[in-house]
Amino acid sequence: MASVSSLASTVDQRIADALSAALPEAGPANPLLRRSDRADFQANGLLALAKQLKGNPRELATRVVASLPADGVIKEVEVSGPGFLNITITDRAIIETLAARATDARLGVPYEPSPGTTVIDYAQPNVAKEMHVGHLRSAVIGAAMVEILEFTGENVIRRHHIGDWGTQFGMLIQYLIEHPHELDHKGAVSGEEAMSSLNRLYKASRALFDSDEEFKARARDRVVDLQAGDKETLALWQRFVDESKIYFYSVFNQLDMEIRDPDIVGESGYNDMLEETCRILEESGVAVRSEGALCVFFDDVKGPDGNKVPLIVKKSNGGYGYAATDLSAIRDRVRNLSATTLLYVVDVRQSLHFKMVFETARRAGWLNDEVHAVQLAFGTVLGKDGKPFKTRAGETVRLEDLLDEAVERATAVVREKAKDLSEEEIAERGKQVGIGAVKYADLSTSAARDYKFDLDQMVSLNGDTSVYIQYAYARIQSILRKAGEAKPVPHPELELAPAERALGLHVDQFGEVLAEVASAYEPHKLAAYLYQLASHFTTFYDQCQVLKAENPAELVENRLFLCDITARTLRQGLALLGIQSPERL
Repeated sequence: MASVSSLASTVDQRIADALSAALPEAGPANPLLRRSDRADFQANGLLALAKQLKGNPRELATRVVASLPADGVIKEVEVSGPGFLNITITDRAIIETLAARATDARLGVPYEPSPGTTVIDYAQPNVAKEMHVGHLRSAVIGAAMVEILEFTGENVIRRHHIGDWGTQFGMLIQYLIEHPHELDHKGAVSGEEAMSSLNRLYKASRALFDSDEEFKARARDRVVDLQAGDKETLALWQRFVDESKIYFYSVFNQLDMEIRDPDIVGESGYNDMLEETCRILEESGVAVRSEGALCVFFDDVKGPDGNKVPLIVKKSNGGYGYAATDLSAIRDRVRNLSATTLLYVVDVRQSLHFKMVFETARRAGWLNDEVHAVQLAFGTVLGKDGKPFKTRAGETVRLEDLLDEAVERATAVVREKAKDLSEEEIAERGKQVGIGAVKYADLSTSAARDYKFDLDQMVSLNGDTSVYIQYAYARIQSILRKAGEAKPVPHPELELAPAERALGLHVDQFGEVLAEVASAYEPHKLAAYLYQLASHFTTFYDQCQVLKAENPAELVENRLFLCDITARTLRQGLALLGIQSPERL
């Protein structure tokens, strides 16, 4: 358990104690402390207290200020406006607070006091289909939230609800039966080769399905065999799944993302539960029969004609819709995985579906005050023209092509700036910078918003990019290498320059930002924090020369300490976003 405090928690406690001492009649009071541009912090809680006590807020504020201890933490408090407290803390408090993190691997970030179990559903490609740019956001956002939640102490269970079931498999399996060597390989197979085989087979089977009525009939019969659990059919279906996994893993590996086999539980994983799910919903009255289908209706979901639009759990022909699978997954995750939170990283265009699924699960009692579901909805990836991202031929952009181009562009940037890197090192850094740039561009935008995919901007050294942050980290490592025998040592007795203060205060906010990001599922706020931290370091680097020959030893050590704690925070923050921090660029 990390016990290192932040400046915010220290100041908050000081003000709370002063409130209790000066205004005991008010009982426990919240200072409502926040970071401020006018001072280091601002406390706004006295306005509410003044109303409660029917007193003058400025007079009450003056009493509170007089009760503050002179303990070296708070330097100055200004009473402004109708009782706001503008609080400036001492330089010593900044350095001492950061110094307490020097041996803390968690950089002062406490564990969540009451962690739960979050099952996060993300990175959901489809079997026998290529991954495209539309698959990027679920994977990148989901992987970042996994890292962030785990860092706070939450028990996180990954789930990849891949599309591995449905009528299209009847067509694919029947074609493979009649052309048994289409998925054969000699030796190990790459992800690209696996997808090439699947693409070729899919196109050939689709062409035959559309042109040959007898094959179409055999393919439809094969769907029945698949759903009935016929062993031969299931074995062939498994070949498609295994071939697709070779491809999936190659793409996720290119994204520098770990996808583990036990975490892949696709649509097929819930087949045995579907009928029971439907029976429970019908017997409980949550779902009703309508025109032969099993449906759930909602007062606030209506079509253009004013009639209620149902969630169809079971079709009139006996087939199951996506809702049956999603509801069965909820039952499984709550009952068997003991989930307290179900987090779905899914396209915003599926919001209505999940709204209805979650409400159905609540009516059935599977979701309640102790167990809740959240959709982390994400927007669309757009091209530079503001339209959905397509190739010049109007086709969906293959994810591997996009990543390859990002690495190529980034490698060119690294090569241009490289001074002492070998070609092998340039290639390695190019991958780290290119993949990081793609991830950061996605994560630095609020998930629900669309964003423009602009590789030129993504790999730029200027502006809000991961490359800018990575270069700030690499620059610090360069400073630490050049320091020779001088080591990072905090010196609380020193007076800080304005840029040193600003940098230290921003480093201190790391834990607060992570807590907000984890609770609201907003990784873009961590990205914004890291960009601001890199910007503060750039200002510090320009205004406060670290290794200047005439600097006293203690000043050099203190500035090296600020460099080191900044670098550690940048590295940890980027790691939580799934982005690497090269030591040299």
